[in-house]
Amino acid sequence: MTEQEKSSAVVDETRESVETTPQPVNTEKKSKNGAALVLSAVAIAIALAAGIGLYGWGKQQATAQTETSDALATHLTALQKAQESQKAELEGIIKKQAAQLDDANRQQAALAKQLDEVQQKVATISGSDAKTWLLAQADFLVKLAGRKLWSDQDVTTAAALLKSADASLADMNDPSLITARRAITDDIASLSSVAQIDYDGIILKLNQLSNQIDNLRLADNDTDGSPMDSDSSELSSSLSEWRVNLQKSWQNFMDSFITIRRRDDTAVPLLAPNQDVYLRENIRSRLLVAAQAVPRHQEETYRQALDNVSTWVRAYYDTDDAATKAFLE
Repeated sequence: MTEQEKSSAVVDETRESVETTPQPVNTEKKSKNGAALVLSAVAIAIALAAGIGLYGWGKQQATAQTETSDALATHLTALQKAQESQKAELEGIIKKQAAQLDDANRQQAALAKQLDEVQQKVATISGSDAKTWLLAQADFLVKLAGRKLWSDQDVTTAAALLKSADASLADMNDPSLITARRAITDDIASLSSVAQIDYDGIILKLNQLSNQIDNLRLADNDTDGSPMDSDSSELSSSLSEWRVNLQKSWQNFMDSFITIRRRDDTAVPLLAPNQDVYLRENIRSRLLVAAQAVPRHQEETYRQALDNVSTWVRAYYDTDDAATKAFLE
């Protein structure tokens, strides 16, 4: 074999080797494209998962709020029914008391008629029977005073009747009646020491408070406290205070991201406008219960009703408002 043929053979083998050898450049490009596709798929999957999660969370929150609103509406409906029941019960009590008052008035009229009849009979008897008439009158006045005291809780009228009875016994000028007069005088002193309570004034005050409920202002949480740190942050023009200026600049930068405010007061529960109507009506209902408890001398019911009113007003209304302060006083 000649050198020319050997050279041709070497060239052919080199060409075949070049053609059969894989190209690394194209393989590397394909690997990069595959990795990019995988990363894109992962990013899309993460975005879809986050979107689905946010949608599910929002739907769950909406469902919870709907259930809370339904429960609150049910509770308010129950309160309204209870209020209507209490109102009907109170109306029945008022009618019953009115009937009792009519009976008491009729009894008093009958007693007054009996007194007139006694006076007419006494007017027909002789002067020697005057002491008997005075004694009967004193006895009648004492019994009437007891009736006024125990039935009507009228201390003032009872004391006046006892004084009239004592005057009748004094007109008899009989030493044997000293013991009876002493007992009557002791009763008058005991009644004088009893504190005079203006029940009618208390009822009128409760009615006035009921009329003032619409003037109360609901509490809100929109008040914004001042920042806790309010030191001066002005920069100095002196180069020697560069450290202080740097610290103030850093502080100003941080204040734009983080602000600490004082929240010492307890958060006041808020009410929707439609719930405010039920709250005001419930307060009026409790004031009505307190007013009805006054003439019946039901101190526990009276105090409990006023405690409920005070608790609701302090919880749901602005206690700093002048109208609320006047209402609580």
